[in-house]
This record gives sequence, C-alpha cells and structure tokens, in this order.
Amino acid sequence: MVLAAPAQAQAPAEVGQWASTMNWPISATHASLQPDGKVMFFGEFDDGLGPPRRWDPATNAISSLPVAGYNIFCAGHSYLADGKLLVTGGHLASHEGLADASLFDPFTGTWTRLPDMNDGRWYPSNTTLPNGDVMVISGEIDGVGDFNEIPQRYIAATKTWKNLTTAKEEIPYYPRMFLAPNGKLYFAGPGRETLWLDPAGTGSWKAGPKSLFGKRTYGPAVYMDGKVVFIGGGDPPTATVEMIDLAVAAPKWQYMAPMSVKRRQHNATLLPDGTVLVTGGSSGNGFDNAKKPVFLTELWDPGTNKWTKFSSNKIYRGYHSTALLLPDGRVLGAGGKNTKNGELFSPPYLFKGARPTVSSAPGDVAPGSTFTVSTPDAARIKKVTLIAIGSVTHAFDMNQRLLTLNFTKGNGSITVTAPSNNNVAPPGYYQLFLVNEQGVPSIGKMVKITIVSASSPSAATLPDP
Repeated sequence: MVLAAPAQAQAPAEVGQWASTMNWPISATHASLQPDGKVMFFGEFDDGLGPPRRWDPATNAISSLPVAGYNIFCAGHSYLADGKLLVTGGHLASHEGLADASLFDPFTGTWTRLPDMNDGRWYPSNTTLPNGDVMVISGEIDGVGDFNEIPQRYIAATKTWKNLTTAKEEIPYYPRMFLAPNGKLYFAGPGRETLWLDPAGTGSWKAGPKSLFGKRTYGPAVYMDGKVVFIGGGDPPTATVEMIDLAVAAPKWQYMAPMSVKRRQHNATLLPDGTVLVTGGSSGNGFDNAKKPVFLTELWDPGTNKWTKFSSNKIYRGYHSTALLLPDGRVLGAGGKNTKNGELFSPPYLFKGARPTVSSAPGDVAPGSTFTVSTPDAARIKKVTLIAIGSVTHAFDMNQRLLTLNFTKGNGSITVTAPSNNNVAPPGYYQLFLVNEQGVPSIGKMVKITIVSASSPSAATLPDP
C-alpha cells in the first residue's frame, strides 16, 4: 500500500485536500463533463443498460437520465462541435462489442440513435477531427483479439458513417489516439510501435517513431500544446514517463522525470495552470491489483520536469475509475470496479488566495482570431489556458487537451490570441482559464471553438510527418 503520511500533515496550500467520499448509485466507469459544468456518467456491466446519471457539483445532487436503449458499457465517447456526446459501440459480453452508436444531447438530456457502425466495437476510441467529424478506431467484435480493423469516420453533417477501407489495421482496444497539429491522427500506444493515420479519402497508415518503454497498458496519455505525454502503465507497472512533440518536423520520444511510484489503471488530468495531476492506480503486478493500491496524488510540471507529492485519497481507484477537471478547478475522482462513490480533490492552487475573475468572454471563438476577456485582474494574469471538456474511461480521456494561449494585458481586460486552426483546437467546448501570478485559476468559462474552413489561411498545416 502506498500512502503519504508526511504529506498528509502538510497544509492544503502545499499538498491540496481531498473531501469526504460521496456515495453514488452506480460506478462512474464512463464520465464526461458537460458544457453546463455538470458531469454525466454511466456504469459498468449491466449498469450500462440502466439510466446514466448526472451529478451537479454545485448542489451535489444526482439525477437519472434516459436510457440509451442498449448496453453502453465499454463504449467510446467524445464531444462533437455542438456539444453533443458521440457514444460508439458497447457491451454484449466481455470482448464482444455492439455496432450501436448514439448521440447524447446534454442540453435536452435526450438520446438520438444513429445508424449502426460497420461491426461491433468493444473498447473503441473516438477522436474529433478538425472539421468536427469523429474517427472511431478499434474495439473488439466477437472475442479476445477479434479487433474491428476498419476505422470509421462519423460524418457529423449527415449523421452517417464512412469506412476507411484502405486503412485496415489491427489496433489494440482503447488506443491512445490524438489529433496532431498537422491534421493527421497519431496512435501513441500502448505499445512501442506508433502510427500516423491520414484520415483523407479512405485513409492510410504510416509508421511513426517508436516509443522508448515497452507496453504501457492501462496507462494514461495526455495532449498538451502539441505534445503527447504517456505516464506509467504496463504489467508490471512502471513509474517512467515519456513525451513526444508532434509539432516539430521530426518527432521523437524522450524520457521525462518518473513518478515517485509505479502505477497502472490510474488517471491523468490536465489542470488550468498547465500541469498534470495523476491519481489512483495500482503499483502491483497483474491486471487490477487492489492489494497494492496507490492513494498518493502526484503532479507533474512540464516547465520544470518535476513531480510533487500531494495528499492521498481514501478509496482505491483502479480499473473502471475515472477523473475529470471541473470548472471550479477541483478534480473529481470516481468509480472503480464495484466502487460506487466519488471524491473531490482541491489542488493547492485553491488555497493560495483570491482567484481571478472573468467578467465576460465570448461564447464562440474562431481559430486564428483574437478576442477580449474582461477581468478586473488583468494586471496580475500570468497564463491563459484552454482545456477541452473531458470524456474519460479506462484510464484514457478521449476529449481533453490543453492549449496555452498568448495574450496581452489591457486596462480591465486582456486580448487573447485564439489557437491558430482546428488542427490545434478541434471544434467544440473548452474551459477558458485565467491564471494569476500565484498560480490561482479563475472559474473555467465555457467557450466554443468554431470550425474554420480548411481553405482559410489560418487552417494551414505543418509538413507531413
């Protein structure tokens, strides 16, 4: 058991603070932050047939949502440009996937069935594309190793599917897929062999740079400012961390500072100040070793390449656990196999003084533009970040990405430069944060990144990998 007794005696401004456990009716095996700041979650096994729940962080109230009409456990999910959640595949039995797909509308709380996919998908990954379409990759069909090898593109405008027939490839389930600045999709793992997917036409794969460690199964990977960071994972688990910069001409993996403890089945959450919070997991060998729980919370700062130990939570968060950044800067840790509860972590930045205020900001932001954010704290703003709203399951958030924005200070406002194009910022809802000189973030302001036509100069891409 990995505890942190010395850290727990420290002040919250140094190590943060976990709140009391919240008992919930189902395990939050799949969790998504809605554009209204509430959390939609659904459970494991037969709970995937029942009603998803919606939790309101402001009131702590939980309500039931309509059922999808089939078992959405083990589905993939990501957000469309309009804020609807695309849910792909589902659970017939272990390693047997459904071909079903649906849209969940968080504004009306309703489901819309879509045409079936080309075959079953159990553990697929969704990746939003620059024009708002979504690429769905992998997932098992009818047994262990029976992977759906044909990627499919969800055409958002027509609610139809397109098979990438020339991109047939056996890709492991819940692949760590990311939209890169060049407009291609990067398959980062969990194995050493990585790939680039060109989604144009009927698709094509190209070999990518090999990562350094072996298989990082059930290890999270995150995207921040063009870089992918892969943290821990594997069996036996590792504490190692590696990073690749997808924005350079010749990307290659490099080791970063390791965590203080090895982990698998953990979660990694992007924070407003540009750091990465790691929670939960197991340090033991085997699939989901609850006898070796990791309760210690750790934070990685990419600016210093250093890890800091934070306070420990109380509940083992392993297989089927999730973690999400909330608009108020707290992090929800929830779920786990047969674990029907949640915990809230307040990072140290919430104990370091008054937070900046966002008086007003535009609801829609076009890539390549500049926009004004009114704030009485303009003189003290040090950083501005955008974080795409999270949608997480099985140690991987398919939707979160962090972008650091340039800005200039004015009198009572700042002028912010939006991301250059939709390759950098795929369309959809993001949380906009202002961070002051003490590292304290504002409340996240929901903004929608709009779609800029590919013919626009601001949508130009980097050279091919």
